[in-house]
Amino acid sequence: MKILGIETSCDETAVAIVTDKKKILSNLIFSQIDEHALYGGVVPEVAARSHMEHIKTLTKKALSEAGLSSFKELDAIAVTAGPGLIGGVMVGVMMAKAIAAVHSLPIYAINHLEGHALMPRMTNDIEFPYLLLLASGGHSQILAVKAVGDYICLGTTKDDAMGECFDKVAKLLGLGYPGGPAVEKLAAKSTNVKTAIEKFNLPKPLFGREGCDFSFSGLKTAMRKKIEALKSDANGDILDIDKIELLAAFQGTVGLVIKNRIENAIKEFRTIFPNVENPNLVVSGGVAANEYLRQVMQNTANENNFKFAAPPINLCTDNGVMIAWAGVERMGANMSADNLDFNVAPRWPLDNM
Repeated sequence: MKILGIETSCDETAVAIVTDKKKILSNLIFSQIDEHALYGGVVPEVAARSHMEHIKTLTKKALSEAGLSSFKELDAIAVTAGPGLIGGVMVGVMMAKAIAAVHSLPIYAINHLEGHALMPRMTNDIEFPYLLLLASGGHSQILAVKAVGDYICLGTTKDDAMGECFDKVAKLLGLGYPGGPAVEKLAAKSTNVKTAIEKFNLPKPLFGREGCDFSFSGLKTAMRKKIEALKSDANGDILDIDKIELLAAFQGTVGLVIKNRIENAIKEFRTIFPNVENPNLVVSGGVAANEYLRQVMQNTANENNFKFAAPPINLCTDNGVMIAWAGVERMGANMSADNLDFNVAPRWPLDNM
């Protein structure tokens, strides 16, 4: 079984071909970072135009790299139909529908979040059910994954997503776009994260409270105030050491919040699935590429007798492989393909599919 996956929900144009034997035949991504860096964030219209410019070339190249001479050699098409920036989503969907219509191929409208949620089943051979932290620039939620298309949302963000908070903090410090990797790089230079946390004493939203929800707006506001104070003290230019320690405190505080929220989720998961032996804690999404937070989650899993799994770093951020694999999962579960008149969805909760 060979499935073509197309992902255009944000600022990466991604196309891949994957088999039901978990083999990646091609995996192409055109990143728009340079196009959006000037604005310090993703501009929806710019993103949509870039998708239109590159989607055809990438799709043809993906077919060639997979050693296929025709779309007819595929078994199905899978495409992100939401959630995401609607203009970009529509570009990918129209391309996928055209291929499916011309070559009489089944098509699967994939929830972008389900792509992230199921990716570890391809890369790590995870069995259902498992506990999932899905964290990215647009989403932060904890889910119990029961089966393909069957999810229980245990907690979500009340305001900003985790990755969005990283990007906004980076922007306040002029670190460029995307901000997450820049924050991680500087924070890693701190010699003592615990001391940095104590020094800046940032708020830990919802820490210690019941439930599994997140909130990051208060932490983001506190960071803005700390940055403004440091600029005032340094007459406009913050010392590199202060940037390093402040970002270490910020990232470390996020880690403490994640640990607390996951521990609550582990208790809920065990209540829902009391007979599951050797349960898995899985992390997916762009924030899973942050090695410091990844280690926090692995330690949390180990402390609570959960196994830990995450996709390889290069498959944590948006990609076509995860969409193609979601199509493989749906075909493997004998789920019906979608009609060609399916709609796109800018908002599409994973627990309401």
